[in-house]
Amino acid sequence: MKKSATTTGESPSRLIDARIKELDDWRGKTLSNVRALIKQADLEVVEEWKWRGVPVWSHDGLICTGETYKSVVKLTFAKGASLEDPSGLFNSSLEGNVRRAIDLHEGDEIDEDAFKTLIRAAAALNRS
Repeated sequence: MKKSATTTGESPSRLIDARIKELDDWRGKTLSNVRALIKQADLEVVEEWKWRGVPVWSHDGLICTGETYKSVVKLTFAKGASLEDPSGLFNSSLEGNVRRAIDLHEGDEIDEDAFKTLIRAAAALNRS
């Protein structure tokens, strides 16, 4: 993955756009899709760029991150262990006391309604 020449002064949304374009494969498409779902689920979500290149979505606190690796797009929910997950979306970091993650591999489909419900629940938990 190419490194950005400079990230000083660039908006987080533009940096996320650039990451998606830079990936130019299934990971970029997956990250773009979950980003759209997050924005649909929470119209007040704030996009951030942290930890040297990790897309982050927040609303009154961190909701989730969107890390990309060679074989997975990992969506880590900061307070995932406190969220109800009746659809069983969480499939990673299940041992922790606080976080939970959703690992998406090439070809995986995500239950969009369940995912948006999880995003709304995470934002509500942050507000409580």
